[in-house]
Amino acid sequence: MSSSDWVSTSAPYLTPRQGGRDAWSEETAARGRRGRQSILHAGEVPAPADVAGLLGAAAGQPVVVRRRIMYLDDWPCELTDTYYPAHIAAGTRLAGTAKIPGGAVTLLAQLGHVGALVREDVTAGMPSDEERRLLRTGPGEPALRLTRLTLDGGGRPIQVDKMTMPAGRQRLRYEHRMG
Repeated sequence: MSSSDWVSTSAPYLTPRQGGRDAWSEETAARGRRGRQSILHAGEVPAPADVAGLLGAAAGQPVVVRRRIMYLDDWPCELTDTYYPAHIAAGTRLAGTAKIPGGAVTLLAQLGHVGALVREDVTAGMPSDEERRLLRTGPGEPALRLTRLTLDGGGRPIQVDKMTMPAGRQRLRYEHRMG
């Protein structure tokens, strides 16, 4: 799959959904493709320093993470770790490995946490050996890393996503309406 085969936009992943389909399944189906995800881990972990900083927490403080591999037509296309403050996610479906109807953003909204501001930072570099293995990339193939911070209307962080994608298989698109 080349970069022209899949263009990713963030907007569908930031809005709570009606019905039971998550944004990834819906987006891939609309393009005549098959998208699925495999949850590698879900539950409380000590916050990595970078995630703690984004969530306004102390490094090592408990947070909830959902670690996933995203597949496009049965080929791994993205590794995604999504972190939530423990006071929001502990004891909810966000801390479990079961599929969440409508996706995590929908569940967050049902729990009273709606995103109002999103900041995304994109960098490029070489993936770790583990990332290369999971994404099935070659030894010289770089990766894109997208870190997304979602804040609620009061400016409080509710979610951090850390995504790793093979650079040659992904194109990111950002669209903004003005005025």
